[in-house]
Amino acid sequence: MEWFIKQTEKGRFDVKNPYNNKIRSIPANPCDVNTIVFWSKNFEPFIDGAYGTYLKEKGYNLFFNFTINSDSNLLEPNIPPLNERLSQLNRLSEIFGSECINLRFDPICFYKTNKESLLNNMKDFNKIITSAAEFGIKRCITSFMDHYPKIKKRVSAINGFSFIEPPTEKKIETLIEMGEKALKHNIELFLCCEKTLLDFLPKNLRINNSSCINNVLLAKLYGGNISFKKDYGQRVQKGCGCNVSVDIGSYAKHPCYNNCLFCYANPSDKIKTSGKL
Repeated sequence: MEWFIKQTEKGRFDVKNPYNNKIRSIPANPCDVNTIVFWSKNFEPFIDGAYGTYLKEKGYNLFFNFTINSDSNLLEPNIPPLNERLSQLNRLSEIFGSECINLRFDPICFYKTNKESLLNNMKDFNKIITSAAEFGIKRCITSFMDHYPKIKKRVSAINGFSFIEPPTEKKIETLIEMGEKALKHNIELFLCCEKTLLDFLPKNLRINNSSCINNVLLAKLYGGNISFKKDYGQRVQKGCGCNVSVDIGSYAKHPCYNNCLFCYANPSDKIKTSGKL
């Protein structure tokens, strides 16, 4: 965040394209930026450092995609315990308003170990969705894990462990259970890049296609001049509904040390895990 703040003070972010190494200068003054969208699994440094308060005082609008999954030292070894993350969600909603927060329970994953036949990471979903509702959150985004080659290579080093691709029927059953729990708490459930599953779900559960970067929502929250074009750099054919934005993140400059076993984004296929089977 110190680097991020310095770039806003300079009035620009110099972003390198990872595919061709070309550098693009992104204007970053408040008059140039409609909204800054932060994605994280751990907002404690952000909150404790009062970075968001500083940015709002400078005139920036803020939005948050907060991923909160069930506790699992095996799947997500380096993130804070669930209760701490829920406390962060509460603090974010109190400081910035619940309307500018998307809860993400992502990804849903199924796996086997040499001790258990079939496991998943759904055990705390009810607790998470109940707490989110108490904090005023109205939107939850989810998706099923994608089995990228780097993930398969990563988990091959863990004896007796494997991720499992569940059948469509199991996915539908899981989403219906999630949708019923979300609806009970007046939270709308959205699917990220799961277009093929939407037609199988009951309409009364209000499960819809996701736009994790939803410029229509941002315009409603903050107004201003913002594009409503689709981001065709994303997986549109899979159902991605995101609008155009500029990603300034860089694993080269700011590597992630959460070491999540199912991570598709971290370029490393060698992630150390403290989890035990």
